[in-house]
Amino acid sequence: MTDKSRREIGNSGEDLACTFLKSKGWQILDRNYFFDRAEVDVIAQDGLVIVFLEVKLRSSTKFGQPFEYVTENKVKNVFKAAEAWIRENDMHDSPVRFDIIGIVKKKNKAPEFNHIEDAYR
Repeated sequence: MTDKSRREIGNSGEDLACTFLKSKGWQILDRNYFFDRAEVDVIAQDGLVIVFLEVKLRSSTKFGQPFEYVTENKVKNVFKAAEAWIRENDMHDSPVRFDIIGIVKKKNKAPEFNHIEDAYR
């Protein structure tokens, strides 16, 4: 799989996640925020809480749930990027949370969402 097709798949998962979050009344603050080599897929606001989200999209659960693909290294990178985003946006006093949204999108079926709030600290 090429980097371009991975990015397209990632973007489609993030689009689905943002639609899902907006339906819950959340505000999307940023997407694909990079700092150094670290990235946060989606940054949203849930009430007063700033939420940093990792989004994983899979076409089946044959090899496990989407959230199981979030590695320890990815978690470290999300923390690194989140710290930079907080500094850059002067949000030091805002409460923060780290969530995962796993999405299973089977062909010709509606996506299934598994939103894990406060997935890691």
